[in-house]
Amino acid sequence: MAQAKTQFAIFLIQTGRSFEAMLEAARASEQLGYHSLWVADHMWNLANPNSDYLECLSLMTGLLAKTERVRIGALVICSLYRNPALLAKALASLDHIGRGRLEIGLGAGWMRPEFIAYGYEFPPIGVRLKRLEDTLRIVKALFSEEPASTVTGHFHRVAEAYSFPKPLQKPHPPITIGGNGKRVMLRIVAQYADRWNITAGYDDLDELIAILKQHCQSVGRDFGSLQLSEQLLVCIGRDQAEVAQRWQSAARLRPFSLTGIKGTPGEIAAALRARIAKGISMFTVIPAEPVADTMKLFAEQVMPEFR
Repeated sequence: MAQAKTQFAIFLIQTGRSFEAMLEAARASEQLGYHSLWVADHMWNLANPNSDYLECLSLMTGLLAKTERVRIGALVICSLYRNPALLAKALASLDHIGRGRLEIGLGAGWMRPEFIAYGYEFPPIGVRLKRLEDTLRIVKALFSEEPASTVTGHFHRVAEAYSFPKPLQKPHPPITIGGNGKRVMLRIVAQYADRWNITAGYDDLDELIAILKQHCQSVGRDFGSLQLSEQLLVCIGRDQAEVAQRWQSAARLRPFSLTGIKGTPGEIAAALRARIAKGISMFTVIPAEPVADTMKLFAEQVMPEFR
């Protein structure tokens, strides 16, 4: 099987950033040749709770409307924050607003304080995963079935639900599931995802990939049909002194720094090749400060090595 083309994306959390700043980053991603820009789905940032934090779907709407080529997604939309059928309707609309450039990321949610503060129940992880599975089943049904969809899940159901227009992308926009839970989450990835995004801070990447292969086999999924991406902090500098200076602040970005990479362009490229050898074909880059310079340096001196 031919090796998949390596893709590079930007993951930029919107903490303290205005819409104009996020749009500037999206347009820079577009101009620099990144595949996509991804935002986050939270109400606030735990480390900076008083900072501005734009709502995820609203932000994606504006970015999709005001860019031309770059794809826009979220790592990841919390499946418990929105009714699954309404979410399907919103996502289909977003794909039309972006003229077929929507990326869908879904997860089960983890930030208990915002659940409680905003009036959501925070059930045990097993319940959250079942509700994620309900969301995936309902979203996929409303994307593809017509004239109407009926789905009965663990906690959610739709009955004779009409949903038009369907997404522009067929059979639907790519669905990325983020999470490293070995027993259940990776089984959900094997069953429903187009792409698995490996969440930063993992212990053993080889073990996670091996377990995912087992889940694919158990559900009858061709592992080769699933794209692997990694959420990856990148701290890049023109020389070792610049790398060391930038890593002083980047190292504090835990858990991202636990599995992040740092170095000169050549060292960064070598670290990426080691991951590509394991089957990863997309990197959602978390650019270390200064963000604009990291994005530009990475695009100009690292990305060409993988074309």
